[in-house]
Formats: sequence, structure tokens, C-alpha cells
Amino acid sequence: MAPAVPLALLALLALLAPGLGAAPGCDRPAHRWCSSRDVAAACQVESRCPSLPHPVAAPVELSLYYESLCPACREFLVLKLFPTWLLLPEEMLNITLVPYGNAQERNVSGKLDFECQHGPEECLGNMMEACLMHEAKNFSTYFPVIFCLEAGSSVTKNLEACLQIYAPEVDSGRVSACVQGDTGVALMHHNAQVTEALHPPHQYVPWITINGKHTDELQALAEASLLGLVCHLYQGEKPDICGGSKASKIPSGCRR
Repeated sequence: MAPAVPLALLALLALLAPGLGAAPGCDRPAHRWCSSRDVAAACQVESRCPSLPHPVAAPVELSLYYESLCPACREFLVLKLFPTWLLLPEEMLNITLVPYGNAQERNVSGKLDFECQHGPEECLGNMMEACLMHEAKNFSTYFPVIFCLEAGSSVTKNLEACLQIYAPEVDSGRVSACVQGDTGVALMHHNAQVTEALHPPHQYVPWITINGKHTDELQALAEASLLGLVCHLYQGEKPDICGGSKASKIPSGCRR
């Protein structure tokens, strides 16, 4: 009931000074100035309208450019990125995964071929994860499977087991068909283009961009305390988990 008095006073002042004119919506009764955020802003009474819904903040956008067999990439994804995603509300963090890294795309007799830093098995792992994303569509479906693959003993041999545990609704046969067909090649070509378009160009993996930007400072902060960084950058109401997070070290990245 407390806001009623000041709102009434403001309404009275508006009536006593008609030459100033009323802002749009402020010609209605004062008790209705809190009916919407636009009207409250026009009437300059937002601070006296506690019932107004808070605007939804944009999520922090994180893109991870990585290789499926790079040890530092696997450790960041398994020990930093996945736990942070689990701990935070969905609306706080939006993640894009781009498995390609330091690979090289070649045109061999009119067909695209890829050479990867950690050999043919890494190329297979990159394509497998790209095809998994393509087939599963939903991030909350495929990310736990990728976590399972990267945390396990073999990225390329545990797809069936990881799908059974985390996403039994995804058909492993469709993922395999994608890997063996033109779709997998097209997905890797897309990842190559996206990776090569980075500005500044990536120098190592994992290569992390935050809200579309990469700096040495952002990279270091993400590697030291990703949870703390996301909590700091998010502009909306923050959950209790953002009360504190400690930094820790991870191995140096896989450089070219």
C-alpha cells in the first residue's frame, strides 16, 4: 500500500501543471501507472512499482572450439564446461560446440578430406560429435553424450554405450550413417569455415569466445573459473551458486 501516497502526489502535481502535458499513459489514474513497465517508465515511477516483472537478461554466449582428442580440450569440457552447465539455470548460459580445432581441410581429387592434429581417430571423433549434434538437435540431449565420450576411455568407441545412458532416444545408426556419408563431410566443412573465420584467428585449442569475443584475459578467466566468469557477466538475477567459485589450473592448450 505504501506506493499509493507518492503516486497520488505525482498525479496531483500533474494536474496542477497541465501545461507540462502528461506522458503517454500517465493520463490514466495514478494507481494504474504500475500496470506495465512501459507506462511506469513513461511516468518515471518504476522504482515505486515492485510488482513489475523484471526483464529477462540475455544468456552469456560461450563458444568452444576444440578437438575431440586434445587432452586440454577434454579436461576443460569435462571438468569445467559440463559442471558449470549443470550448476547454472538454463537461461544463464548458451553453449556452442565446434569440434575441429587445428585440423586442416584439403581437396583431394574433387572431394573434401581432413587431416587432424591427433591423427585419423581424432577426425573420426570430431565428425562423430558433429553428427551427434546434427541428429540429436537439442543441446540438453547431445551435450551429456559428448561429455560421456570425452570423459571415457575412447571417444570413438563408446558412442553406443553413451547413447544408452544419456540419450537412448537418439538412433546410433543415424549418427553412423551421417559419419559415413556426405552429411558428415558437410558438417566438418562448416566447422572448418567457422573456425577459420575466427577473429582474432585461433592459435591453440581449447579456444574460447565469450559473447562473440576472444581475449587472453577472457580465456584465462574461463580456464581458471568458468562458473565465476559466467556469474560475473550475467546481467540478470543470479542463483545462490554464484555466491563464490574458486580458481584452479588446467593444462596448457594444444597449439598448432
